[in-house]
Amino acid sequence: MSTWTPERIAEITRLWDEGLTTAEIGKMVGVSKNAVVGKAHRLGLPARPSPIRRSNGNTAKVARPVAKAPVKPMRQIVLSTSGACCKWPLGHPGEADFHFCGSLALVNKPYCPEHYHMAYLPARAKGDSRPAAQRQQVQMEGARRAASAA
Repeated sequence: MSTWTPERIAEITRLWDEGLTTAEIGKMVGVSKNAVVGKAHRLGLPARPSPIRRSNGNTAKVARPVAKAPVKPMRQIVLSTSGACCKWPLGHPGEADFHFCGSLALVNKPYCPEHYHMAYLPARAKGDSRPAAQRQQVQMEGARRAASAA
């Protein structure tokens, strides 16, 4: 049994002439959009301009309503690279109260002393995977044990 009955072919031809998209025709007839494209080609129906290709102005465009999302105004955040102020962000960039610290920054560094210590962690000894605070605690416990043993 053939998918393309005379009734379906007549329906595709009518809907094609009305200007419906291949996907819309396929849903109405009960076949895929690619099946509609193939059958339209085999039937010799007039070609349509590709919706993907850009027109050079010679083809008529079909205007379709497009729902647009409301445009959220962008907030300008000025970040000066020439000043000697702290660039530590406070808050979330999407929030209204977002700002930078602005305190006096260290020479040739982007942060004030407080934020500098938060941003830059001391290097670990080679092969030591423990954080510096944990290493210091282990060393202190070892010194305590040695003192109590003596």
